[in-house]
Amino acid sequence: MMEPVYSAISAILLFWHAAWQRLLGDLPALGTSWAWVLGIVFLVVTVRLALFPVIIKQVRSQRATQRVQPQVKALQEKHKGDRATLQKELGELFAREKVSPLAQFLPMLVQIPVVIGLLHVLRHLRPDVTSEASRTLYGWTLTQFDSAVQAKMFSAPIVEGFTTGDLTVKLVAAVLILVMTATTYLSTRQMIGKSGWAQDEPARTIQRVMLYGLPLSLLVSGVLFPIGVVLYWVTQNIFALGQQAWILRRYPLPPVAAPASGRPAQAPKALVKPVAPPKVGAKPIKSKQRGYGRSAAR
Repeated sequence: MMEPVYSAISAILLFWHAAWQRLLGDLPALGTSWAWVLGIVFLVVTVRLALFPVIIKQVRSQRATQRVQPQVKALQEKHKGDRATLQKELGELFAREKVSPLAQFLPMLVQIPVVIGLLHVLRHLRPDVTSEASRTLYGWTLTQFDSAVQAKMFSAPIVEGFTTGDLTVKLVAAVLILVMTATTYLSTRQMIGKSGWAQDEPARTIQRVMLYGLPLSLLVSGVLFPIGVVLYWVTQNIFALGQQAWILRRYPLPPVAAPASGRPAQAPKALVKPVAPPKVGAKPIKSKQRGYGRSAAR
């Protein structure tokens, strides 16, 4: 079932490795196999660009959801205790306003198979895999397989992880895991900071879990990932921070919606045009009617 995903991940990774190999050759600077490291980095770029239309759809869905929040709250108050009617009217509201709550989770759902695929491919790249049929799975050649097995990042093999490598591997993996945790937190905080905390408690709880729970879970589970997978996650977080900043400027948050009617409140127009007060020292206005001044004096 996941075979096409493994083959696709391998194809993209091998494409970028070949491109950087032609450009840089076997550049071993800083104990790093740059062709493979940059291959993983540009695998992220490729995936993020491919997901860009989905991400834009996610942002539009978020904005639509925020726009109808006052109406949702009004329906919740109106049908308190009547869950069936509430769900029916919420469905009609979402259909009418073209709001898809599930669209907000599409980028995350699409990226999960990519991360799983990369994790599988990197774990498959082991020196103890000796069968030619296994080494050439997913479109790899024997030369590419051997090169990837020996690839390093700051002298740490990218196929090793915190729990499987020596001290050098543990140090490199620990730094990457900390950076992965920090950038995950910053990315989530950036979005919440722009959109604001949710008004209802269940949604706010989800935001807290995403802000604190997800980074903590990555801090713990990161020790199980190969360095190449952690590098992928760090790169995608950094890319997401920049992409998200652009999206927030391009698609700013909608103004606070008013009343359940859905139309923003407008200030009433003045019925009488205000008259400017007379200037100090100005001459009194004389009437054009004759005798007006005399009759007034009397």
